[in-house]
Amino acid sequence: MIGIIRYGAGNIFSLTAALDRLGIEYGMVYTEADMAQYDRFIIPGVGHAGAAMDKLTASGLVPAIKAQNKPTLGICVGMQLLTSYSEEGDSDLLGIFPIKTLKFTADPEHKVPHTGWNRVFSQKDNPLFTDIPEGSHFYFVHSYFIEYDDVYTLAATDYSNKFSASIWHNNFFGVQFHPEKSGNHGETLLMNFSKI
Repeated sequence: MIGIIRYGAGNIFSLTAALDRLGIEYGMVYTEADMAQYDRFIIPGVGHAGAAMDKLTASGLVPAIKAQNKPTLGICVGMQLLTSYSEEGDSDLLGIFPIKTLKFTADPEHKVPHTGWNRVFSQKDNPLFTDIPEGSHFYFVHSYFIEYDDVYTLAATDYSNKFSASIWHNNFFGVQFHPEKSGNHGETLLMNFSKI
């Protein structure tokens, strides 16, 4: 069963609606004690990475998240929190991935935030993307991106520059896009995560 980390950063209605449609069982994690009843976790998030990190720290969940070895998926800002640093708010983050979250540079062809559908290309084989065709479209809404890295980038996309659409290290996964808003491919990814 999936435990959704609740730390006050973001509306989770779309995520829980998608899990309900898929018949995936879930519950809410507010304290470290809550974590024992789940076998995997999702860290959602929208908005400002620095503010989200402050809220996550205030929740008292940071040590438990970093220490646990169960599959954990960060979505959007939840993925950015897994990195070491964000230019948004000049913020130190969880540091599970030793890579950075950087701000897009706007230009006439690339407005910021990056909003809409974009194609995602796998860089490594991983069960998170099982049965998802190469170059499938996913829905993005973000002004900051995670730098592309040969070690940690699981899937990549391009918007003004190549960046990590998904990252992976041990039991930790992240996706910059919103699988819960990405139609069939997004639902396939959520179902895959529920089985990892």
